[in-house]
Amino acid sequence: MTATALHLPDEAATESLGAALQAKRPRHGCVHLTGDLGAGKTTLVRGFLRGAGHEGAVRSPTYTLIEPYELSGGAVFHLDLYRLSDPEELEFIGLRELLDAGLLLVEWPERGEGVLPAPGLHVHLALSDSGRMAHLEAFSGEWSDLRRMLDPVD
Repeated sequence: MTATALHLPDEAATESLGAALQAKRPRHGCVHLTGDLGAGKTTLVRGFLRGAGHEGAVRSPTYTLIEPYELSGGAVFHLDLYRLSDPEELEFIGLRELLDAGLLLVEWPERGEGVLPAPGLHVHLALSDSGRMAHLEAFSGEWSDLRRMLDPVD
């Protein structure tokens, strides 16, 4: 496991972190995004998607559960499990097919515990007096060199 922490002074820095992560993303896998409401999870996803060339709106899938994006480098699925009432619902929405089709960016992954796969990368965002703190933990080889990947963000 590799871990690192970054101070993100504003929304632009949070988007820049997302773009930096996107630049080194694997085609498949799962990224868990945790933090309180308003901590910047969707902002990070917006930076990730824009870093891959997505020009349209980036909506939080709070009510739809999933927003799919076809990007250069493969499909990305943004999931928000905040309103998920039972982790088994993930089976009904085709979780296994999504895993085979691309990379999952999952907000509120604890709501899918027991069904959602373990993350290759876990990003925890927390509000601080001067912006946000991002704590990143890599659990798979694709994300193992976080410090080198994120040098431009610092």
